[in-house]
Amino acid sequence: MSSSSSTSKTIKDLTAGTVGGIAQVLVGQPFDIVKVRMQTSAKGTYTGMLDCAGGILKHEGPLAFYKGTLTPLLGIGVCVSIQFAALERTKRFFARQNVANGTGGPDGLTLSSGQLMTAGVFAGLANSVVSGPVEHIRIRLQTQSATKPVYAGPFDAMKKIYSSNGISGIYKGQVATLWRESTGYGVYFLAYELLMQREMKQKGIRRDQVSPANAVLYGAAAGYALWAVIYPIDMIKSRMQTDGFSAADGRKYKSTLDCVRTVWRTEGVGAFTRGLGPTLIRSPFANGATFLGFEMATRVLNSWWPNSST
Repeated sequence: MSSSSSTSKTIKDLTAGTVGGIAQVLVGQPFDIVKVRMQTSAKGTYTGMLDCAGGILKHEGPLAFYKGTLTPLLGIGVCVSIQFAALERTKRFFARQNVANGTGGPDGLTLSSGQLMTAGVFAGLANSVVSGPVEHIRIRLQTQSATKPVYAGPFDAMKKIYSSNGISGIYKGQVATLWRESTGYGVYFLAYELLMQREMKQKGIRRDQVSPANAVLYGAAAGYALWAVIYPIDMIKSRMQTDGFSAADGRKYKSTLDCVRTVWRTEGVGAFTRGLGPTLIRSPFANGATFLGFEMATRVLNSWWPNSST
């Protein structure tokens, strides 16, 4: 594959991924703030998902469900574009290997489960460089007091955190983020790509001939696979990212492992699934929107800027 063809494909992947990321945020943000509030609140604060959502609506108003949205709207767009660019580049690498080895069909594009899992893990690790800080800032904004906010907005939060705690403050909770992204996106993209490959093989069609409705359905299924694997890790990440930066400002956990031990000892196993309800409701909509946005944007970009190289 020529360097110009490789560059054009990467640009398409980044652009289509950005579209998918924006769709994900707009659809999923209201559910996400409920999830984060339930994950990070003391035991017994809310009787359930509806109690949490009702409290937010009553005390903070409907716009509170989009509190902290600017950060993910900008950041998650970048994150998802990185995910898909890394994923697609790795898939093309494996496809070329398959062609050389005489596997994966005539074009090498039928990847093995191991190859798809590896591509997903790589996508998650690449994404984590941006997703860690983005989610940290978002969670700080989502959980701060509505009456006495510490931060005026995402840029104010980044400035204050960096000035007092440096780059390590911005990347607080990054160990849990790395575990979550690598494990979760390995499973996420494996599930989605296997479903796509299955339909293409059964019907003898190209990827761009898979119906948009099925892209949504497969994205929803992949989302459930993702959260089934990572939810307890995500809860620990949220706890680490809302914890104090030092003992002086109320730090509870010395490390990620200490957080796991402390939550287990003081709150029990139930704490690791608190907030799962809004996540399961959000997942099919947000992840279906993500893959639909990516697939449709890719088709439009390919019609505008075609090339035939793999």
